[in-house]
Amino acid sequence: EQPEETPQPAPRRIFQERQRITGLPLYFQGYLSIRHARHQEFRVYWTELRGTMLFFYDDKKAPIYSQKLDISALTSATNVHPDENGSAQFILMLSNGELELKANDCECGKEWKGFILTVTKLSVPPDESLLPGQLRRMHEVLEKEKRRRITLNSCSSASLDRKSPPSSTLTTMPACFYAVSRQEAIEMLEKNPSCGNMILRPARDNKNYAITIRYKLDAPCLKHYKVVSKGTSYVIKLERWVTLPSLQSVVDYFVTQTQEKLKPFVIRTC
Repeated sequence: EQPEETPQPAPRRIFQERQRITGLPLYFQGYLSIRHARHQEFRVYWTELRGTMLFFYDDKKAPIYSQKLDISALTSATNVHPDENGSAQFILMLSNGELELKANDCECGKEWKGFILTVTKLSVPPDESLLPGQLRRMHEVLEKEKRRRITLNSCSSASLDRKSPPSSTLTTMPACFYAVSRQEAIEMLEKNPSCGNMILRPARDNKNYAITIRYKLDAPCLKHYKVVSKGTSYVIKLERWVTLPSLQSVVDYFVTQTQEKLKPFVIRTC
């Protein structure tokens, strides 16, 4: 059942923590039920639209999301229609499959769909049933997203300057990259063992990167490896330093060297 209380914004501390972890601007939020396949049950999440990503939280006050979904490759969305319980459903058609969404009512569903289309298509949808206030906020989000894309492109063209891991380039980073601290990475690996056992994250100096790994030996063992940016290359500080051309090749190196015993941590696939 959908929660009946009116959704309230997360407390400032939690909002700031989510902002830091995701590294993306918040555009819209509220309760949504989702399911990835028709044979599954819908599950309710507190959901945030940040950039072109949906972040799903088990609890409205949880600082760390339990799933995330990149919707930048959205091809289309179905019309919002009511179900037998009065909720409103629609489907996002993505390049890698479908995602069914269910909102409290049709007005809420159309608002969610409107914001999603705005950030993915860079155009406010011409839906006459949207209220003037909703359309105004969508136009504001559209301008923010356009500015974010310009900044993202500027970061990409200036890739030789790697003084800090740019959080705005999450979509171009390896899937197991998360803008989290060492302790947060440890907690994510411990709480979600089926999602993988290797996270790429910013280093403590915020100028380089680190790999956090949870090995499964006689007992779980955690290790951290520093990855230093050197011009256009990356150096893994092992007993014998390894230089590789990209962060993705750093992740691939760990996977290959362990005969695929290490699995990149991708929580949205769980």
